[in-house]
Amino acid sequence: MERTFIAIKPDGVQRGLVGEIIKRFEAKGFTLVGLKLVQVTRELAEAHYDVHKERPFFNGLVDFIISSPLVAMVWEGEGVIASARKLIGATNPLTAEPGTIRGDFGVSVGRNLIHGSDAPETAQKEIALWFTDEELVSWEASLKSWLVE
Repeated sequence: MERTFIAIKPDGVQRGLVGEIIKRFEAKGFTLVGLKLVQVTRELAEAHYDVHKERPFFNGLVDFIISSPLVAMVWEGEGVIASARKLIGATNPLTAEPGTIRGDFGVSVGRNLIHGSDAPETAQKEIALWFTDEELVSWEASLKSWLVE
């Protein structure tokens, strides 16, 4: 079963959208296997955004992500990575489709509410960065047979 890392960024937490965002993933039928509220350290933020370290916006990303708590999550399900990306919407909320999280609630690229892994390799790396094995719970939702053949 595929897993992905999702983070509700500080703007999503500050705007009180945590429940709404979690609701969308639950309604889609994915299983929550890890969840925590985190005050991110600079070290963790820099490791998370390591791929952007040479870009001019790197310091701004790090400063923003450590500015307030975020909600870190791991979701599980068939095709969860691709499906989560569709639920999240385009990086720029101004071009994100209505019905997506960013399309419905986002205001600007720098305040786009949510992060989601973009590939299986990225998901694996991000999950290991944000969660220990002991913080993840493997379980099967009783409604699974109603979602997957």
